[in-house]
Amino acid sequence: MGFTKPDLPQVDPKTFLREPLMERMRVLALHWAEHGFGSPRMVHSIYILKLVVLYALGGIIVATATSDLPAFWHVSQWWDQPIVYQKAVLWTVLLETVGIAGSWGPLAGKVKPMTGGILFWARPGTIRLRPFKWLPLTAGDRRSPIDVVLYVALLVSVAIPLFAPGVHSASLSEAVPDNASGLVRPALLIAPIVLLILNGLRDKTIFLGARGEQYLPALIFFAALPFVDMIIALKLLILIVWVGAGVSKFGKHFSLVVPPMVSNSPSVPFGWVKRAHYRDFPRDLRPSRVADIMAHVGGTTIEVIAPLVLFFSTNIYLTIAAAAVMVIFHLFIVSTFPLAVPLEWNVLFAYATIFLFLGFPNWHGYALTDISSPWLAVLLIAALLFFPILGNFRPDKVSFLPSMRQYAGNWASAVWAFTPGAEAKLNKVTRTAKNQVDQFVEFGYEPEWAEVTMQQVIAWRTMHSQGRGLFSVLLKNLPDIDSRTVREGEFLCNSLIGFNFGDGHLHNADFIAAVQREAQFEPGEAVVVWVESQAWGSKMQHYQVIDAALGVIERGTWRVSDAVAEQPWLPNGPIPLSVNWTRAARQQVRGEQEHGRGALA
Repeated sequence: MGFTKPDLPQVDPKTFLREPLMERMRVLALHWAEHGFGSPRMVHSIYILKLVVLYALGGIIVATATSDLPAFWHVSQWWDQPIVYQKAVLWTVLLETVGIAGSWGPLAGKVKPMTGGILFWARPGTIRLRPFKWLPLTAGDRRSPIDVVLYVALLVSVAIPLFAPGVHSASLSEAVPDNASGLVRPALLIAPIVLLILNGLRDKTIFLGARGEQYLPALIFFAALPFVDMIIALKLLILIVWVGAGVSKFGKHFSLVVPPMVSNSPSVPFGWVKRAHYRDFPRDLRPSRVADIMAHVGGTTIEVIAPLVLFFSTNIYLTIAAAAVMVIFHLFIVSTFPLAVPLEWNVLFAYATIFLFLGFPNWHGYALTDISSPWLAVLLIAALLFFPILGNFRPDKVSFLPSMRQYAGNWASAVWAFTPGAEAKLNKVTRTAKNQVDQFVEFGYEPEWAEVTMQQVIAWRTMHSQGRGLFSVLLKNLPDIDSRTVREGEFLCNSLIGFNFGDGHLHNADFIAAVQREAQFEPGEAVVVWVESQAWGSKMQHYQVIDAALGVIERGTWRVSDAVAEQPWLPNGPIPLSVNWTRAARQQVRGEQEHGRGALA
C-alpha cells in the first residue's frame, strides 16, 4: 500500500468484472483479508490530521480559551476541570451534527465531497426520515425550509454554550472548593436539548448523526443535576454504553466482525497477523481461534468487566489499571479505522474514562452510594437501560445505536441490485453528492477500478454473518444477478441522505419509497434485500425483498447458525431460507377470493 496509491486487487478489471458475482466476492474477500479496503495511506493520514488538529487540539483550545483556563499545553491545569469535559461533549456534538466527525470521508463512502451532514441537512428538498408515522406535524419525506431552520438553530444553540464562559455553581464549589472555572450555564443547554429532540422527531437521521442517544442524556445531566449527581449520572451513562455494547456482542455475530476489522487496520503491518484471524486462509475465511479470543476475551469480556471495575472500585491501583485497559481499548478501535470511522467518539470516551474515574474517583465521594437520592439512582438506571433492552428484544422498533449494538455484527443491513444502467436514476434524487462510483472516478480512479472498489465494499459485507444471508436471497430471487450492479446499502445511503453509521433502519422500506418518488425505477430495475437485526431469544433473522417500484415483494427468515457456518462467497450455494410471504402469492389468494365473490354474486 502506497501513500497516494490504493492497494488494488491483482486482477485485470475488465476481465474481472465479467466474472460471476460470487467468484468476484471470493477474490475480493481474500484481498480484504490481507489488505483491508486498500485505501492509500494518505486517506488515513487525513483522518489522523483531522482527529488530532481539528478535534482534539481544536476542542481543547476552545474549551480552555473560553473558560478562563491556562493554555492547552498546561494539561495538568485543565484535564480534570468539569467545564472542559462539558465543552468536550458540546464540541463533539457540534462536529457530529455538522457532519465532520463520525461517518465522514472516503472510508464512510464520502469521497467528493467528503462531508455529508450539513450539505444535505441544510438543503431543502433532500430526503427526511421521520421516526414515527403516527406523530402529528411530521408527515412527508422531504426537507422543508422549516426543517432547515430547525437544523441551523440546533447548530447555533450548541455553539452558544460551547463558546460562552462558565458560571459559578454552588454545588460545584461545595464539592470542589478551589474550582474557579465554573460550569456551563445550565439555561444555555435548554435550547440544544429541545432542538435536538425536535430535529429528531422530524428526521431521525439528524438525531442519530448527532449521536443523540448518548449525548442527549449528557446534556440533560449538565442542565438539570447538581454537580455530584451529575458526575455519578455521567458514570452511569458511560457504564451502560460500555456494558450494553459488550453484552450485545454475546452470540454468533461478533467473531466475524474482528477478522475484517483487523485486516483493515493500517497499524497491523504484518500479513501473517491478519491471516491468523481466519481459520484456514485462503480456503476458509471463518474466524479462527485467535479471532474468537480477540472477540470474546479482548473485546466482550473486557468491555463488560473493566467498566464494572471502574464503576464500583474504591482501590486506586485497580481503578488506574481498569482505566488504562479502557483507554487502550478505545485507541485500538481508532487504529482499525472502522468503516463508519467513529474516531472522535472513541477519543472522547478515552478522555471520559480518565476524567470521570480518575478525576472524580469513587473514594472521593463520587460513587453510586453518594448520589443524593436512591430514587434518583433508580430513575437514571431505568431511563438509561430502557432503549438498550427494548432495542435488543425488539430491534425493529429501535435503532441499533440506542440499542448499543454498534460493533456487535448483529446489524440491520441491505444490498441493492440494479439492472445495467439503472443505478444512474439515483441522480434524479435531490442530494449533494453523486453515486459513489462516480465520486471515485472524479477522485482519479479509472471507471473499471472505481467499480472494483465499490465491489470491495460488498465483499466486506459478505465477510459478516448477515452478508451470507443477503447474498443468498439475491441468488435465489434474481437469476440475472451476475449482470446486475450490486451495491452496499450503507454506502448508497450515505450518498442519498448524507449519513449512515451502519444502521440499516436509515435505508429501510420507508427510505426506499422516498428514493423512488424521484428516481422512478421501473419494476425489477432496483431490487433491495434488507434484513433486521437478530432479536434476543431468537435464532433467526427476518429479511425483506423490496422492489423499489412495487414495495415489499417477499418476507422470510434464515437461521443465524447457517449464515455464520458458510464462506463469504457461498461455495455451497445459498444458505437455507424460509419464505413466509410473497406478493405474488398474496395477489393470487386475493384474486381467488374476488373470483369466489363474483361466483356467489
